[in-house]
Amino acid sequence: MVDLSQYLPILLFLGVALVLSSVFVFAPMAVSRLTGAHKPDPEKLSEYECGFPAFEDSRSQFDVRFYLVAILFIIFDLEAAFLFPWAVSLDEIGWTGWAAMMIFLGELVLGLVYAWKKGALEWE
Repeated sequence: MVDLSQYLPILLFLGVALVLSSVFVFAPMAVSRLTGAHKPDPEKLSEYECGFPAFEDSRSQFDVRFYLVAILFIIFDLEAAFLFPWAVSLDEIGWTGWAAMMIFLGELVLGLVYAWKKGALEWE
């Protein structure tokens, strides 16, 4: 017969996670319902970020170059996140780790050169 008492910590963890996630989801909804945040009026619906009405529909499409620049930013931001642990552990990983990072950086440089040649970094 299987001893199910070993699963008790896991079940407790899942129970606490379920309770906390439910509190974080439903407590703000209850507080907003009690404080009157759900009753819209003209003052609440007015423009608050820039102070004047929007020029066009908020669901208008962005130019694809915006997304290309955003993707390039994320790629090179992740590169910086990979460089720090690599630099800290370089003496432990040796030449193999150094060569692997140089290959990785070379691939990123090739991607940047390709994006630059295609005009992904040009902005009008």
